[in-house]
Amino acid sequence: MSVRELVVLGTASQVPTRHRNHNGYVLRWDGHGLLFDPGEGTQRQMLRAGVAVHDLTRLCVTHFHGDHALGLAGVIQRINLDRVPHPVTAHYPASGQRFFERLRYATAYRETVALREEPVGASGELAAAASAADATSEDPPFTLSAHRLSHPVEAYGYRLVEPDSRRMLPERLAERGISGPDISRLQRAGELRGVRLEEVSEPRPGQRFAFVMDTRLCEGVHTLAQGCDLLVIESTFLDEDAALAEEYGHLTAGQAGRVAAQAAVRSLVLTHFSQRYSDPSAFARQAREAGFEGELTIAEDLARVPVPRRRG
Repeated sequence: MSVRELVVLGTASQVPTRHRNHNGYVLRWDGHGLLFDPGEGTQRQMLRAGVAVHDLTRLCVTHFHGDHALGLAGVIQRINLDRVPHPVTAHYPASGQRFFERLRYATAYRETVALREEPVGASGELAAAASAADATSEDPPFTLSAHRLSHPVEAYGYRLVEPDSRRMLPERLAERGISGPDISRLQRAGELRGVRLEEVSEPRPGQRFAFVMDTRLCEGVHTLAQGCDLLVIESTFLDEDAALAEEYGHLTAGQAGRVAAQAAVRSLVLTHFSQRYSDPSAFARQAREAGFEGELTIAEDLARVPVPRRRG
């Protein structure tokens, strides 16, 4: 059964709290699992959330600050310990290659799984074709791209885009006598016995997801967010601390809400909260005041957020 959802493993910023673990987010996309920014404690949070390393096909690190990457060592070793039966691809800033290698080989262990490294270059380009199929499927289920963000260390956000397709219309198929295996033949060929695909179907936009972490407002933030069905974005500070957000390279709740509203985001997840705040509802209030009217989630550890149903 196809499942598309975000599993939240941790929602703290630099300092974890009693109720918020360091970062960690798993996007389950049909048969694929993308783990974003595994901070300390990610293995245990995965256990609590019911996510196995066998579910993972990609590891995506936005930047090499500890709260976003220190859990990588344990996750990689667990992938090998459990002998995950498919290759796993790792994406991370190429400028942090030395950090990735230190984490990958932090201690001794037996390598049993092919871990493919596809770092993100300075231009935001992935080193190898990330749109190529994962080992779990024959055709690319999505394309994955990266865009530069504005943070004291080199950082990138990730954007997943599903190709547009067409939705078949049963009544029109019946009118033209197309049924059974002929439907698949028509989809592949575009025409069958004088019936064109466009006559019995309608456009079905692919879904879009973006992960934006640790950044000031910049062009990359807007590019990543544009038209997303689900946007996960940091809101470390409240608006009254906008000067601190700018100084340390972060967003406020109001800025995140404004970005989402301007980008026509359908479902917004705010996360990466500073430990200085005790009232999560303040983040929701400021995102709404900034103009965001879609589905809004103030992330909590172990929460699950579904990708909205397709348009059309």
